Amino acid sequence: MEIPKGVKTYELRSSILWFDEDGIAFSSPKPDAPLTSTNEEIKSDIERFLEITGGKKVCIVIETASQGAPPPKAQRDLVEESLNKVVKALAIVTTSPLSKMLANLFFSFKPPVYPTKMFTNVEEATEWVKQYNN
Repeated sequence: MEIPKGVKTYELRSSILWFDEDGIAFSSPKPDAPLTSTNEEIKSDIERFLEITGGKKVCIVIETASQGAPPPKAQRDLVEESLNKVVKALAIVTTSPLSKMLANLFFSFKPPVYPTKMFTNVEEATEWVKQYNN
């Protein structure tokens, strides 16, 4: 996912965040992003995200990086709880079969309370998430 020229970006620990003119958030992994996070790092990123959004929920298009094993259940639960605070709808963009399989597995055990869908390109993901951006 390419960051548009002239947009304000925000750095989180493992990703870069920006917003389009409609207020949709986009998150792209940093090239040197660590593969694992501590609970404190996850909480810190969510707090930073809430600061950036002014505490309101937003629609998000996230590009995933190909990663190895999924995080432990306790961390998956923490991520889910944290995302519930900031997400209206989530579009996940991945071309990695492994990332897609892991995300589908994760969501099948405990579906999120917000609309979620996977895509292979940013344009389709953005169009889909727009319907929830009110």
